[in-house]
Amino acid sequence: MNIIWTRSLVSLALLAVLSGIVGALFGVRAALCFALVMLVLQTLFTTFHTQRLWRLLDAPVYGEVPSAPGVWGEIYYRLHKLAKRWHAQVRQVEQQHSRFIQGIQASPNGVAMLDDSDQIEWCNAIAETHFGLDAKRDLRQHITHLVRQPDFVRYLASQHYESVLVMRGMGLNRQNVLAVQIFPYGENRKLILTQDITELERTDSMRRDFVANVSHELKTPLTVLSGFLETMRELPLNESDRARYLDMMEQQSSRMQNIVRDLLVLANLEGDVKPPSDDVLDMRAVLRHLEEDADNLSNGRHRITFSADEALTVAGSETEIVSALANLVTNAIRYTPDGGTIDVSWQRIRDRAVFSVRDSGLGIPAEHIPRLTERFYRVDRSRSRDTGGTGLGLAIVKHVLQRHGADLEVKSEEGRGSTFSVKFSAARTALRKSIAA
Repeated sequence: MNIIWTRSLVSLALLAVLSGIVGALFGVRAALCFALVMLVLQTLFTTFHTQRLWRLLDAPVYGEVPSAPGVWGEIYYRLHKLAKRWHAQVRQVEQQHSRFIQGIQASPNGVAMLDDSDQIEWCNAIAETHFGLDAKRDLRQHITHLVRQPDFVRYLASQHYESVLVMRGMGLNRQNVLAVQIFPYGENRKLILTQDITELERTDSMRRDFVANVSHELKTPLTVLSGFLETMRELPLNESDRARYLDMMEQQSSRMQNIVRDLLVLANLEGDVKPPSDDVLDMRAVLRHLEEDADNLSNGRHRITFSADEALTVAGSETEIVSALANLVTNAIRYTPDGGTIDVSWQRIRDRAVFSVRDSGLGIPAEHIPRLTERFYRVDRSRSRDTGGTGLGLAIVKHVLQRHGADLEVKSEEGRGSTFSVKFSAARTALRKSIAA
């Protein structure tokens, strides 16, 4: 500011000196005319740059400094410097805001912001999906006009947000479960956070069902054992009745042992994070073992055939693979009526080793097939218990195959039997002759 005043005083002094020189040379009238012309020019010059300054203030220039002589050049330079600093600060704030928005958009949780009238100010993409909103279309809309579930409306109006609201039937498919909580902030504004807990709810439901199923499966044989023990303790029995009761008790005890054994196998499979071994199996020995067990279990009640490509083998954990394949053969025998046929094959299809078990049993209704590998899931509960199954066999098969990168394919038709096929990945399929080489 001192520089501007100094330059203005110097300009006035220079004008006075020049006017004096003109007056000395041409007279007083000429000096007055010269001074007047110079003042007019100065006024026009000042007016021009004043208008230019206003234009720059309306639309700041961030490139080159506007050129001008004297004090106006200093004004333009300082204004340009100030505008650049402000522009840099604005850019920095915009970048921070952009990064903040990107961070919220990347969050796996939904975020929605409401103003003091509960109108939507902003929401991220996850909140759009959870609530079925459109961030642009629904801006400034009251949240309860769009999310109309009575539980949510009551929760919003209650002003008590310490607990989490669980909302079911949400999302695009109306099958998701959301955990919703509101956090007040600022001047009567609200932040809504949502989390999709569908998978957690499903897992918790499976855990509850599992505990209930285990309890139910163990309760039946325990009840039978308890009843027979009470009978044998209180009633006089002849030897034949005593032997019959002991046989039944032994069957129920064996059933409980099988359930516990299969549960331990499942727990070991699920808890083993190490990949299965890459040992090459002797499939000829494995198939002979499966055939002997099948003949013993069937005891001549079925026609059982085994066909195998003896040069074909796989790599993996022998204990796990034998357990999975044996479960499929055992199930086929248990669920095929006497006189039926069971065909077991081991062959190479394209570049994969395929183990198939085809039976002429009762078949499985199509709606049950997707759930066959669930623990304790049974198509016919009474028949499963009669055959001695634990309801865990196919769950064990599923986990073994997942660990070995194999697939289970089930084809079945009611009254015409079923085919269970295990397809090992090409990476685990091998030919015995190539191994020997």
